[in-house]
Amino acid sequence: MYVAVKGGEKAIANAHALLAKRGAGEEERVGHAQLRDQLAVLVARVMAEGSLYDPDLAAKALLQSQGDVLEAVTLLRSYRTTLPRFGTTVAIDTASLPAERRVSATFKDIPGGQQLGATFDYTHRLLADELVVPDIPSAPAPQEESMPRVTDLLGADALIEPDRPEEGWDDPEPADLTREPTVFPMSRAERLQALTRGDEGFLLSLGYSTQRGFGNTHPFAGEVRVGEVEVEFEVPELGFAVPIGRIEVTECQMVNQFVGNADQAPTFTRGYGLAFGRAERKAMSMALVDRALRADEFGERRVSPAQDEEFVISHADNVQATGFVEHLKLPHYVDFQAELVLIRQLNSEFRERTNAPAGSSDVQEKEGVQ
Repeated sequence: MYVAVKGGEKAIANAHALLAKRGAGEEERVGHAQLRDQLAVLVARVMAEGSLYDPDLAAKALLQSQGDVLEAVTLLRSYRTTLPRFGTTVAIDTASLPAERRVSATFKDIPGGQQLGATFDYTHRLLADELVVPDIPSAPAPQEESMPRVTDLLGADALIEPDRPEEGWDDPEPADLTREPTVFPMSRAERLQALTRGDEGFLLSLGYSTQRGFGNTHPFAGEVRVGEVEVEFEVPELGFAVPIGRIEVTECQMVNQFVGNADQAPTFTRGYGLAFGRAERKAMSMALVDRALRADEFGERRVSPAQDEEFVISHADNVQATGFVEHLKLPHYVDFQAELVLIRQLNSEFRERTNAPAGSSDVQEKEGVQ
């Protein structure tokens, strides 16, 4: 497809040198620890879309890519493929997630209370010359209080669909999209896996579209939680699970109205989102798209892009999207020459058929353009 370019190896080496020079100014270089601690939201996005929970590696990838998020995600995924696999961890228990931030838009007062935590929701969005860490008065340590999910409260009154199928249903092991080819239609577990790895901006746009009449949903943020949860690993030699660490996650449960049909009673339905780190926008967008993609489960017509599983999943991955778009910068001389010959031939046949005057293509041929 491609042809050799004269001086290609030297040109590429010079391009690498220029790239390194751009990242080495007179100012003191930023360390990855500074990025990890001060740009936690950005680091969380790279971890989520890179499918690897490691704040240090995500911060290093951002430094190496000079802040290009998609390039950092590509670096992290490439590194991930070199890591050995020891097994599968136990599903994390987000129901007992000790929330650093927990908000619900459905009820003013909920068991366990609302917890604002760190959020931009109530800031004035005024650009500051310098960031100053404010003095926060010390407060008494909060009492341990149960924080049941809002969806569980609705479930107690049978006002929302069950969070798991009826007893006796065989829950199949979800496929690993990083090791197996994508096959449509997908299970919901596989879709959620793909959405977690998907581009935040793409999912945000699709989630936005569902609220503007292109998804047939009426969402409420049932609950958004941010906090650290324990990860356990089942060791075959021991026969039981052991804790191996904690990770920060963001979980969103979206509540959506469903008016019912001939076979199903009116009820609330669920949309779910879960992502590494502090990623509320990603988790909420994911929950909106997840519910839109469940149209078939509720006998709803699929009339919008957000409800089309193949369209959403096939275009959500930003590494694939980046590669496909940016490969257009690489040499396509042979392809273009073939199309140039074809266009000239078609143009000539058109002129003969319509007796049209010669166009610029004839002039180019006489001038020797090949």
